[in-house]
This record gives sequence, C-alpha cells and structure tokens, in this order.
Amino acid sequence: MAIQIPIEAITSRFGDRFNNIRSQSLTTRFANLRPISEFLDVKRISKPANFGEIQSRVNYNLSYFSSNYAVVFVMLSIYSLLTNPVLLFVIILVTCSLYGIGKLGGRDLDLGFRRFNTSQLYTALLCVAVPLGLWASPFTTVLWLIGATGVTVFGHAAFLDKPIESAFSEEAV
Repeated sequence: MAIQIPIEAITSRFGDRFNNIRSQSLTTRFANLRPISEFLDVKRISKPANFGEIQSRVNYNLSYFSSNYAVVFVMLSIYSLLTNPVLLFVIILVTCSLYGIGKLGGRDLDLGFRRFNTSQLYTALLCVAVPLGLWASPFTTVLWLIGATGVTVFGHAAFLDKPIESAFSEEAV
C-alpha cells in the first residue's frame, strides 16, 4: 500500500526547485540516503567565512543530503510523539475510531442495549477528540518540531563544508 503525501500543497509555492520531490514515491525518496559516516563527517565541519559561503554550503548540502534531512525530520517527529503521550493517544484513538466507523459500512453499531448510527458515532468522536486534542498541545508540538528540524538541518548544512571535489568543479577553467 503506497502512502500518498500531499506535497503539492507545500511545494507549489517554491517554483520549480522541488518538482522532482513531488514526483517521487517514498521508496525512491529514501533510496539516495548518504552514508552516516559522510553525513556526520566531523573533519568537514568548519565555520563559514561569510554569508555568501553559508548560502553556498546550504544550497549544496540541502540538495546533496535531502534524504538524510528527511530522515532527521521523521526521527524528530517520532521523538516528539513519544515525548507527548497524550497527543500520541489522541492520534491513535482518532485513527482507530475512524477505521472502525468506516468498517461499519454505514450500518448502525448495535451494542445490545443501544443502537448508534454513524452520525452519532462521528459526533461522539468529535466531542471526545477535540478537547483531548487541544489538551495534548499539538500546536506546541508542531512548532517545536519546525524549530528543532530547522536548527538541526540548517545548522548542519551551514557548518558542513562542501567536499573538495565540488570546490574544483565550481571553478571556471
């Protein structure tokens, strides 16, 4: 079963730069992961001399390590869910409830002592999930995830120097 992510809505504002990302499946996307020894090469970490060098490094590293950065985002997402068990519970509750209501196929849920139609089930789920969801602080978690990913990815991209081979390929002969 293929997972479809609506990347079009996110990347359409960035022009043609992300066209190749939109057309890739998840397996293709993660097929070009760089080795961890190359991604965490401490010998190539250095302070950039100026803002132009930061821009050059970030442009190069964002495209070269894009799959590794996606893995960093996924790992931080998993961490944020594991450290917020209420939010994890709400996500599991809503997912399982929607799956269960969908499996009814429009029929009523008969518990023996009471009958519930799908409209009542969706309403009950809404009445339980919204307050629990707000209590789980999803906005704080999303903002933390955006900040942590940004600092990690852009920090890595700015401080990791480009390989020597790429420096020679940029020079005009």
